[in-house]
Amino acid sequence: MINSLKEQIHKVKKYQFLFSELVKRDFKKKYKRTVLGMFWSVLSPLMQLAVMAIVFTKFFGHNTEHYIIYLFSGNLVFSFFKEATNGGMHALMQNANIIKNINVPKYLFMISKEVSACINFGLTLIIYFLFVAIDGIPFSFKFLTLLYPIACLLIFNIGVGFILSAMFVVFKDVQYLYEIFTQLLMYVSAIFYNINVYPEKIQLIFLANPVYSYIAYFRSVVLNGVIPPLWHHLLCLGYALIMLVTGMIIYKKNNYKFMYYI
Repeated sequence: MINSLKEQIHKVKKYQFLFSELVKRDFKKKYKRTVLGMFWSVLSPLMQLAVMAIVFTKFFGHNTEHYIIYLFSGNLVFSFFKEATNGGMHALMQNANIIKNINVPKYLFMISKEVSACINFGLTLIIYFLFVAIDGIPFSFKFLTLLYPIACLLIFNIGVGFILSAMFVVFKDVQYLYEIFTQLLMYVSAIFYNINVYPEKIQLIFLANPVYSYIAYFRSVVLNGVIPPLWHHLLCLGYALIMLVTGMIIYKKNNYKFMYYI
């Protein structure tokens, strides 16, 4: 598996120019013929945050300090996950004409979607820290540790993207099932409510949700100024590596089918 991963990385370097052009194309295509262009990367999550804040602050915010940042943290991480995995799912089908005519590694198209989503996440992250400053939360060197869950989530997203892209080529129903799944996942990721109202055993169950484990890391560092313990770091890394390996195996086993269905 390690040799296979090294081989894939070597191929990415070999097709580095193509990969960079795919990322640029995906990013430009998303905002083509829009007046505000890339500013939608910032406005869209802010509008979602505004709606969620209006709806949920009255019901959940009165017991949670810095509730807007609490809400923004969950929405920021979940939106990154959702955009990256949805983009990865459709990557092969959206580039069917290129795949049929040019012999290049097909996973480059999927990974380019992940990188494009990562760029959008980075732009939103700037606004997130601006809100943190406005809310009076002091900045700390501990904020640098947020690079860790971001890196883990990126790897996790790539793994999910491998699985979804392979499945979607064969089973088009996957897109509808995944839409329902992400909707359910949002509600169990404690984006707008605080799990502290539940017993400790129930709180631990939430960590079985990988997305929530990354959200909890963000909140711990930004809101509480506490770097999560070692076991939380291992949990985040474990989810990322397990999903990446699983995704690569499923993708590789179904790779030969793609040309028949695209």
